[in-house]
Amino acid sequence: MDIALPLENNEKGLIQACVRRERWAQKVLYEEYYSRMMGVCLRYATDEEEALDILHEGFIKVFRHIGKYKPGTSLSAWIRRIMVNTAIDYFRKNSRRRTEDMDEAYDISTNDPDAISRCSEQEILEAIQELTPSYRAVFNLYVIEGYAHKEIAELLDITESTSRSNLVKARSKLKEILSERL
Repeated sequence: MDIALPLENNEKGLIQACVRRERWAQKVLYEEYYSRMMGVCLRYATDEEEALDILHEGFIKVFRHIGKYKPGTSLSAWIRRIMVNTAIDYFRKNSRRRTEDMDEAYDISTNDPDAISRCSEQEILEAIQELTPSYRAVFNLYVIEGYAHKEIAELLDITESTSRSNLVKARSKLKEILSERL
């Protein structure tokens, strides 16, 4: 079935059709945002299969709550926020939280040259996926999404010092993984 929407009302009409739960509109929205949101999910997941689980759960939430989307704001940012929150929920359900000692984290920090700057995007993504779920979540939320440690602590139900510690350890582990590959 081919559906043509006027260009100026394309997004608005698509969203209205999604609110009405029209399958064609859901398919168009899914296909439009699949690759960008899969990239977001891959950063939080251990592997592609887990990323797909997060992505599909996220799109279920998008379609369930599309009526709450406020026209005039960025649809892409709204969907991305849902995907990040879905990844955080997935992390909460599937991992044990470890409280790390901040002093130990300071002991493993280093001033050596940046290994990440010498690697490809795919190598970095694979290295991030090798991190433990807690390190990966904190790294993504702080470095990629721009959250503060206080916000991360609230989202993941950990202390701010644990968030800081996990970030230092995640960076150290990433450097170790990437240095081995060079």
